[in-house]
Amino acid sequence: MNCRTAVILAAGAGTRMKSDRPKVLHEVCGRPMVSHVISQAKKAGVEHIVAVVGHGAEEVEKTLSGESGVVFSLQEKQLGTGHAAMTASEYIPGDGDLFVLCGDTPLITADTLSRFAAFHESGGNAVTVLTAIFDDPFGYGRIIRGEDGSLEKIVEEKDACSEEKAVKEINAGMYCFNAAFFRENVKKLSNDNAQNEYYITDLISMAVDSGAGAGAFTVSDADEIMGVNNRIQLAEASGIMRRRIAERHMTEGVTILDPENVYIEEDVKIGRDTEIWPGAVLRGKTEIGCGCVIGKDTVIEDSVVGDGCDIMKSVIRRSRVGAKTTVGPFAYLRPDSDVGESCKVGDFVEIKNARFGDGSKASHLAYIGDADVGRDVNVGCGVVFANYNGVKKFRTTVGDRAFIGSNANLVAPVELADDAYVAAGTTVTVPVPEGALCVGRARETVEEGWVEKKGLSRKKKQAGD
Repeated sequence: MNCRTAVILAAGAGTRMKSDRPKVLHEVCGRPMVSHVISQAKKAGVEHIVAVVGHGAEEVEKTLSGESGVVFSLQEKQLGTGHAAMTASEYIPGDGDLFVLCGDTPLITADTLSRFAAFHESGGNAVTVLTAIFDDPFGYGRIIRGEDGSLEKIVEEKDACSEEKAVKEINAGMYCFNAAFFRENVKKLSNDNAQNEYYITDLISMAVDSGAGAGAFTVSDADEIMGVNNRIQLAEASGIMRRRIAERHMTEGVTILDPENVYIEEDVKIGRDTEIWPGAVLRGKTEIGCGCVIGKDTVIEDSVVGDGCDIMKSVIRRSRVGAKTTVGPFAYLRPDSDVGESCKVGDFVEIKNARFGDGSKASHLAYIGDADVGRDVNVGCGVVFANYNGVKKFRTTVGDRAFIGSNANLVAPVELADDAYVAAGTTVTVPVPEGALCVGRARETVEEGWVEKKGLSRKKKQAGD
């Protein structure tokens, strides 16, 4: 395979987005649009990537700083696609294939780029244009082919005659060049036109006129070349991407009850025989095991869920849930929670920065924060791990098989040993030894006839009525 380089045009302001954020950084399924293009280019064998930045250059560079093999070329003034290519030329090797791609076309795929390059190489072309067939090609440059199917020229809408306007094959704005041809000729581009801009399409004319060879490769799915210029198109691109992701998971053995009403980001992994209900949101580096049920309106972000889990109407962020555990409905696992296997985290239970051991249960209405909870522990209704004194947070340790009764408060730092019991309504501020019972309730006082003495009896009032 030839050495492959890609120049990605990412300098535009995107004024129609009506945003302070650079256009290419707007996200589609959890990733900036330009990151999708970079990812697919790498999968297609691209080794070197030059991102041409301009508007919001610092922000774009910061966002892409973690991408390996990416260098940046600054286009201080946006003077056309040819000018953008010119600014990147010093970073381009002297041989191999060169893609010129758009940072606002997040739906392009590695498969299309690979076939595009193969077509280019097999034809021995100096340049090959990526094209698409549109039923309504208005506004796009038309691809004009010769009788043998070779590319003759690209005619812009404003310059096309009626016969040329009837052509439905359009220029997608992406190209594959012979790098040597590109380096030699890009410096010859001129801005001698009404817009005083440099057009990369002029390189097509140079290739045709010189006999170096120009070709056109038609994409099989026109959605792939969709450019995003406003929020409406951003939503359309996101919808297409979500459907692709859902179909990929379904092909691999995941049941998605309503693919149009789930949100699954590209990096999410889901095991076979897992069932995803409508309204589920799976984000970031989330990994879902096999045989799970991810219920309606559940949000899971950058978390790991083991096999056989049942998650219903709950939120899990940057946490881990062990196999065969049930969560919800209406539970909240905040960051750094580690819930073990065969646990129950029930309705209106919140866990934060805590370890919850295998087999432990908090069935309802509890807050477990900054804690290390052992195995087979029972956390009753209304239990609060009081971890914060207004200045600093402290940890609570609960041993295996401990039982914490309803409406108990554990005031950290405090420790309950194995098999310790806490009576309902108790506030614990001292260590509880192994096998001990901690009771902190005030003794009840019953005063006979108190209602009558205070004149508060409602019996008489009701009789009088």
